[in-house]
Amino acid sequence: MTATASTTPVLKHPLDDLIRTDRIPHIWCTGCGTGTVFSACLNAMKSSGIDLQKTCMVSGIGCSGRAAGYVNLDSFHTTHGRAIPFATGLKLGNPELNVIVFSGDGDLFAIGGNHFIHAARRNIDMTVICVNNLTYGMTGGQVAATTPYKAKTTTTPMGNPETPFNLPLLAWASGATFVARWTMLHIRELMDCIQTAILKSGFSFIEVLAPCPTNYGRRNKEKGLESLKLYQDRTIIRNNADPADLDIDFQKGVVLGEFVNRERPTCIESYDRTCRPKG
Repeated sequence: MTATASTTPVLKHPLDDLIRTDRIPHIWCTGCGTGTVFSACLNAMKSSGIDLQKTCMVSGIGCSGRAAGYVNLDSFHTTHGRAIPFATGLKLGNPELNVIVFSGDGDLFAIGGNHFIHAARRNIDMTVICVNNLTYGMTGGQVAATTPYKAKTTTTPMGNPETPFNLPLLAWASGATFVARWTMLHIRELMDCIQTAILKSGFSFIEVLAPCPTNYGRRNKEKGLESLKLYQDRTIIRNNADPADLDIDFQKGVVLGEFVNRERPTCIESYDRTCRPKG
């Protein structure tokens, strides 16, 4: 019998052109929301119409930080807490670049918190997507700057005694021109929001709540599907809400939406107006 070539069509994922498929499977745990947020980001990048040959992704250290290693674009997996300084250097070195920072709450707001507030203050033209899983997921489940009050972690086994950051409030107060929050369950709203942020001039920030069943959920008796039910039942969409009212407390309810959308000169525009010689 003569062997014949198979006519079975080869299935292609719609994001294959933006993913380094040779690095798949990814490292993210079952039930983790990072992959969903990553997919939303890639879809938003494609639908925005930006030149992907002039687009780069930067990340720091942590679960979310692996995203830069999976995207098939110019990408930079940087040192812990330093994603935004690397991204700032890229933008100032080549203002034509579309710069997207994709990282986690620990990387961006603990060791990297100082860089975040000053990049927002200067209005560096970049989009920062923070996957907030309320803990240090990759390094063992330690308490983070976003861990809810009384939540248990490896370093707060009796419960977190500290008040966490309100990330949208911090971004707004620091000077961000676009500020929003969604969950990984609100996927259509998230994709539209990321597209808006990418096309917005200035420093744009999106917080995305996502579960960490391995290091946060099991210590707080919260299973993966229970996290998604919280995202569905105990969130309310309230665009233009006061950033001061956006603390994360699922007992009271968590506000989602687009909160800030304002115009400010970017860092480069301010520099050109102030420092470049006239004439």
